[in-house]
Amino acid sequence: MSVETQQTWLQIAVEVTLQQLEDTEAALLDSGAVSITLTDAADQPILEPAPGETPTWDNCIVTALYADPSLQTEILISLQQLLIPTVASKLKIELLEDKNWVRAWMDNFHPMCFGQKLSKEKQLWICPSHITPPEPKASNIILDPGLAFGTGTHATTAQCLEWIANNDQSDLTVIDYGCGSGLLGIAALKRGAKHCYGIDIDPQAMLASQDNAEKNNVAAQLSLSQHDDIAGADIVYANILANTLVQLYTNIVKLCKPQGHIVLSGILNEQIDDVISCYTQDFDFDAPTTQGDWACLSAVKRS
Repeated sequence: MSVETQQTWLQIAVEVTLQQLEDTEAALLDSGAVSITLTDAADQPILEPAPGETPTWDNCIVTALYADPSLQTEILISLQQLLIPTVASKLKIELLEDKNWVRAWMDNFHPMCFGQKLSKEKQLWICPSHITPPEPKASNIILDPGLAFGTGTHATTAQCLEWIANNDQSDLTVIDYGCGSGLLGIAALKRGAKHCYGIDIDPQAMLASQDNAEKNNVAAQLSLSQHDDIAGADIVYANILANTLVQLYTNIVKLCKPQGHIVLSGILNEQIDDVISCYTQDFDFDAPTTQGDWACLSAVKRS
């Protein structure tokens, strides 16, 4: 009888500047890394690049995986020789047990209720497909983890869903700006909105939003686009990042009709004033809501 063994990986990560990135990637590959991943080390959005451009962040975290952890000592000696001292001194080392990450996520992804103080038929639930919705009378959204952002587990998305659950969407036209998985738009449609326009520059988001809309029987009410040339929405949802929200101010103003609402999320508590000061010339803000380190802002556009 054969025994299935589980792969263990050596992971080495380091934060570098843009100027250090190329040499760091080369050193990690030369030392035997089988994969390299780049992630943002700060709150710096990258908007749609021009044709032929491949932009990256000014500061990023480079993460390398090695297939044989028993070679850790040799790998570290090699990196001390290949990397400049300021980078070599910041290496973070970790052993990772291989697993079915999608299944692990699914096992820990449970139904979530938004608007818990509302009557059961007005509550909004997010449920994975392998679990029967706990409250059949509620507005239930079937959603499984995917490649596009937005499942309701992160505070930024959760705060938007709480706003949707507690505010009437009946017969309204809404925009889900940076739609990701399409969750916010689908939630608004489930709560009575007549149409949603989903906007995202990521083709994967287009596919995820369409798929999730079909699973929830609202595909006919969802229009998807990579361009924000829509106008006159009753509500604009934008769960992005604070710096991006500031950069996209003129775009979002045009999307929202007079007396319409904006709901902005992806904002750290210390960034609240920056976002409000940018939008306050056209919008009257409600008191911010916060969850942990994150804030959600809602406002009405002045006539």
